Amino acid sequence: MTATAPAVAEDHEALLASDDPQLAANKRLVYDMYRIVLQGGYADRAGDFIREDYVQHNPNAAQGLAGIEDYIRSTRPERPLEDKIELPLINLVAEGDYVITSFVRREVDAEGQTYYTTWFDMFRIEDGKIAEHWDPMTRNDAKIDPNSQRLDD
Repeated sequence: MTATAPAVAEDHEALLASDDPQLAANKRLVYDMYRIVLQGGYADRAGDFIREDYVQHNPNAAQGLAGIEDYIRSTRPERPLEDKIELPLINLVAEGDYVITSFVRREVDAEGQTYYTTWFDMFRIEDGKIAEHWDPMTRNDAKIDPNSQRLDD
């Protein structure tokens, strides 16, 4: 049995909308950080979105704003900025001070067969910036550039 690829969201503006202006602002903050810093590779822009005392739960990245800047510089080049996230975004959910993103992730098994799974990131917002981050990365995983997960490659 193989997993079916999750459906990718077509309407990102609908994902960013909320009746609660604070939730909409939190979603936009995470979305733009992902688009500019993680997708675009602009490590020098991380401070626009991320606090100096950023708490990182990815075991392969160091703590603080400097830690995420170093991680970005070591895993991806700067690319032209795009108007939207071009990675296969499934959903963007906000509740309280938290925003969760989910993306399609293409993998290859031991037999060389491609399959699809899901990658999740969770961010905590404090005073208008990202203060904390969780993802499923393990210490044994290699550092990644999420841009390698675009489905049009």
